[in-house]
Amino acid sequence: MFQRTAEMPAFIKKELEKLEEKIQPVMKKASKYVLFSYPLIFISIMNLFLVLFGMTTTENAALTIMIYAIIGAVGMALSKEGKLLRKDILKRTAEYIIERINKSEDASESLKNKYIMLVKGQPFLLIQHFIEFLKEEKRDRLYS
Repeated sequence: MFQRTAEMPAFIKKELEKLEEKIQPVMKKASKYVLFSYPLIFISIMNLFLVLFGMTTTENAALTIMIYAIIGAVGMALSKEGKLLRKDILKRTAEYIIERINKSEDASESLKNKYIMLVKGQPFLLIQHFIEFLKEEKRDRLYS
């Protein structure tokens, strides 16, 4: 999930690994849903197009159209569920980070509040804010 972990200090890697353990099951599920949804949608659209515009009217065309429509609907449902799971991952990540920030004994209350506001205000930069917090927490620990 986190690309540049090789370049990070050990204390940051450790925290990111804990976070990843929390969200890993949901990430796997979301990935599977998305992985299966796109091929189903593609197959459905291509075959519906071929049946509707390339095939002459036959007695089983309606059944064929219905089958491909159902396949497409299943693909769309899986895609939607994958998107909902991604939102859940973001929510769980934010909850974990806020909980971790609040538990910190080395950071001042103003620093905690600052990073909690950043996490809540900019949810797509969660990890960057968390890493910055961990660095400042470490700095405070060393100089206190």
